[in-house]
This record gives sequence, structure tokens and C-alpha cells, in this order.
Amino acid sequence: MNKECEKLHDLMQGLERHGFPFDESKIPSNGIYCLFEVGEEGHGGKRIVRIGTHTGANQLRSRLRQHFFNENKDRSIFRKNIGRALLNRNNDPFIETWEINLTTRKAKNKYSSFIDFGYQKSIEAQVSRYIQNNFSFSVFEVTEKEERLQIESKMISTVSRCEGCKASKEWLGNSSPKHKIVKSGLWLVNELYKTPFDASGIDHLSKVIRG
Repeated sequence: MNKECEKLHDLMQGLERHGFPFDESKIPSNGIYCLFEVGEEGHGGKRIVRIGTHTGANQLRSRLRQHFFNENKDRSIFRKNIGRALLNRNNDPFIETWEINLTTRKAKNKYSSFIDFGYQKSIEAQVSRYIQNNFSFSVFEVTEKEERLQIESKMISTVSRCEGCKASKEWLGNSSPKHKIVKSGLWLVNELYKTPFDASGIDHLSKVIRG
């Protein structure tokens, strides 16, 4: 997998890199993103630490806003995982509250009286600062949902199976309570270790990226 992963990194590193704040006019409406993190290196450049896409039509920009801007852990599993690692690293008992999903009215009615929303807001702000200061990303357009999901899965599997680009000892993800994040070196728990790209798949991906 090292060879295919190296080629995948070369493709992603060859794309325009976006940081915070980013120009949404340069982001396609539909596509796939790869995140890079300060201090994480692999294959002669920045190591891919997360790969993601979206299911709804024309929602790529919205998805990135949910990660970088919108301070709501229950709308971004990426934000939730960053918060988990920060809280776990600090042995903060608020991590139990952080796990509660408040997206439904039933959950809000059940748990709201027990939650220190002021403190939760401060953690959300801390998550935002970490993401905005430490992550950059590249994107490429894939219009069709089924194709996006297939490519995303193969990209994640290719990187997770690679022995040549592992997390540094200082990586925040090492503090995650999620074993899959620690083991994989990726801010992901799904699509790990499945079917990766072979050489022909990487060639096809290159054509997709070039349009």
C-alpha cells in the first residue's frame, strides 16, 4: 500500500491548498476533501490526516463550514473527535457531557438541565481555534454521490493500510479515547482497512482529479 499511498499523497499535495479563512468560491459544490495537520509529515510532504465528503447534493462547502466555523459538535464528527482528544488529554471529566448528542428535542429535554452550556461553548471555541490554526485542506470535484462515496472509501483504506505515513508522537489524535483514531493515525473511525486503491485505481483517480 505504500506505493499507492505515496501516489495518492502526490496527487493531493499537487492541488491548491486552502487554510482558514478560505475562499468558498474556490471550493466546488460537490467533491472530496483531504485534511493536513501542522506537524504531521508523510511521503515527503504533509501527511493526510482525514478524508471526507458529503451525501447531500451541493453540500461540500457547507460540510467544510461545519468543520471550521460552526461551533456545534453534534453537526461535525470531526469537531467532536477533536474535542474528545483535547478533553481526554487534559483528563477533563466534561468529556462525558461532550458525548451527549443534543440534536433531537427529546435529548435536549432530557439532558439540558444537567449541561454547563457556558463551559461547553468554551470547549467549542477551543476546538475551533485548534482546527483553524492547525489544519489545511485540498479538494477536488466529484459530482455524483455514489462515485464520491466509493472514492472516499478507497482513499481512506489506502492511507489507513499504509505503513509509510504514521502519526507523529506529538499528534493530538494519540490522546483520543477512540482506539481506531489512535491506531490509524487518522481523524476517522469508518471505512478504515477496507478495499484500497490498486495501481489502476490511482490512475483513474488522477483522471478524475484532472477532470
